[in-house]
Amino acid sequence: MKIIFYTLILLAFQNSLISCKGKQGNTTEDNFTQNKESFMATMQKHLDAVSNRDLIALKSTMAPNGKMQLILPKTEIIQGVEEFMEYHRVWFKDSLWTFETNILNTEIGHKFGMVITEIIYREPERNGQPYFNRMIVSYDLEKINGKWYIIKDHASSIEKSTEME
Repeated sequence: MKIIFYTLILLAFQNSLISCKGKQGNTTEDNFTQNKESFMATMQKHLDAVSNRDLIALKSTMAPNGKMQLILPKTEIIQGVEEFMEYHRVWFKDSLWTFETNILNTEIGHKFGMVITEIIYREPERNGQPYFNRMIVSYDLEKINGKWYIIKDHASSIEKSTEME
């Protein structure tokens, strides 16, 4: 009788360990999935905000601690969220350009991540001709207080319709 009792207790304990292990695995996987979804949602919100010239949505993707760097060709580094937003306030006043985005790859960690995008910037007319600029843009994101924010935007031109600007 004692052997049956101890066997039943041992089996119950073993089943509870297996059950807990399975739940932990799912929890880790769920956390990874939620982290990735949150990361990608922030990145897509940022890209959509630029495409739609939406300063409010754009600002919501910026770090609350003011950390931000914007690196553009032939331009000094623009430091900080306020300077980044001022650059975009001026740029967004021109309503004729379009901005097509394609996320090429991502690396998502627990606290930091990066995204590489291809962006096609177009203007219907620049110096009497249509203009385009195909760029590769990398973004760095940091998780602050459980939320992802853009902290770096680095653009590199790959192909332009003209080098004259």
